[in-house]
Amino acid sequence: MKIKNIKLIVAGLGITILGMTSCSDDFTNLEPQGSTSYGNFWKTEQDATEAVNSMYYYMKDEDMFARGFFWYINASDDMVTGRIKSDADNAKNFNLTGDESSLKWMYSQSYKIIRRANDVLANVPEMDINEGLKNRLMGEAYFMRAFHYFWISSTYGDAGENGGVPIVVVENMNDPAGSYTRPASVTENYAQIIEDLTTAADLLPLFTEMNPDDYGRAHKDAALAYIAKTNLYWAQYDSSKYSEVVTFADAVTNSGSGRALINTGNPDMDYRLLHSFENNWTSEYIWSVDSGIEGGSKLPGVMLENKGWGTYNGWGYYQPTEELYQAFEPGDKRREVTILKFGDEFQFFGETKRYQSENSLSGFQFNKYMYEYQFENPIGIYVNPNGDDPTTLYNVPIMRYAEVLLMKAEALIMLGQNGDVPLNMVRERAGVSAISNATMEDLKQERRVEFGGEFANRHFDLVRWGDAQEAYAKPLHGRIHDDRSNPDSPYTLTEIWPARSFDPGFMNVWPIPNETVSSSGISQNKGW
Repeated sequence: MKIKNIKLIVAGLGITILGMTSCSDDFTNLEPQGSTSYGNFWKTEQDATEAVNSMYYYMKDEDMFARGFFWYINASDDMVTGRIKSDADNAKNFNLTGDESSLKWMYSQSYKIIRRANDVLANVPEMDINEGLKNRLMGEAYFMRAFHYFWISSTYGDAGENGGVPIVVVENMNDPAGSYTRPASVTENYAQIIEDLTTAADLLPLFTEMNPDDYGRAHKDAALAYIAKTNLYWAQYDSSKYSEVVTFADAVTNSGSGRALINTGNPDMDYRLLHSFENNWTSEYIWSVDSGIEGGSKLPGVMLENKGWGTYNGWGYYQPTEELYQAFEPGDKRREVTILKFGDEFQFFGETKRYQSENSLSGFQFNKYMYEYQFENPIGIYVNPNGDDPTTLYNVPIMRYAEVLLMKAEALIMLGQNGDVPLNMVRERAGVSAISNATMEDLKQERRVEFGGEFANRHFDLVRWGDAQEAYAKPLHGRIHDDRSNPDSPYTLTEIWPARSFDPGFMNVWPIPNETVSSSGISQNKGW
């Protein structure tokens, strides 16, 4: 996202601001540059563009798509927290009160973006500006509203006792505080999300039609892919939605933008280079956190060895389990790209190292986000100079084309049809043999190993498949090495996280932050 203009400040749930004159290398780098009343805003193309740019601000926030929603993904059987952090550990143990400070931001910040999108949709249609620009900006607003509803509705809403999350759109955005209620079912949220995404897809350009300065903005394929995924989530309540998953997965494939896996026929390199800045804007990446050395998703540094072997301020969170390591079949090239184990060679700050850790609780580290650390003197070129903001040039993925293919495969299998073709496209890239007459167990396995350590959301997969209770009733294991400073040290396979009690009667959703419940008057999720 490299465009000129725009620095702004947003306050509360609406745009308060906005006067800005200087240039920015990144349209989501928002800094206060003065103020303009809301009533005097919405006059020019710059006003409309600045308002839309404000919607992207929280994409780079640590409490959204760096840690944030990842604290909930951390509850899965693929990883352990890695460091002592009570909020995260309590989430992993499904022992929450709703008062956890680390878990309170995602809900409220999502609604801030929804409010900003509503402001755009309420005002831009009547503005006398270029119609092409108007359509694009409105398409971005519909997408960003839907995208944030997608995350909070699936995180906090269900089709049971709790219902969905409040639906705030242009028509009711100015209703009195405390008057919003929860819809009877999260499927009402999903219907609203799909309506928004359908409109967005009609208004937005293909990624291949965009100016490189606008990379990072919403585009047609992102909208189509999230229609597919929203239907996939809806299908747990209504199996007729699986056919819609197939329809919209195919719509991504056939959109005209040339979506494809990164697959040159070299499995040893393809999956490695996929997870690097070199493929940030290529055919597989549909929606990501636009990142760089001055901001973006901190996830690469969050997962890096705590204190980075004395070289860089890694944070040491989210460490893979033995269970994830063993989930890969022999010959699967994804395993070494996904996970570092003791003795594995890797490049770090221009030096060849062999992995060892005196900090890892499991004896492993996620390797997917390590590519940018390999270079000699990477700081300020590939890696953020500020270790307290440990971003890299790599755009952390949220939706990849591989997921579109596996969503289609899952839907076909659930419809009683054959899902081999899309599933085996993903397997071929990984260097493993094709499967005939793939089952749901094959599909579940494939999602696990393809998306280990990513925002594809292993935890919610287990929930929607009805597998969470059984999976979490098993303890998690790691390799405890006799000498953690020695890459060749022998290890003992050890239980590192005890079996957990997961009650699907209420733990299928997470508690809404209590301060939100108190301020809004909505009901808390039952059981928490």
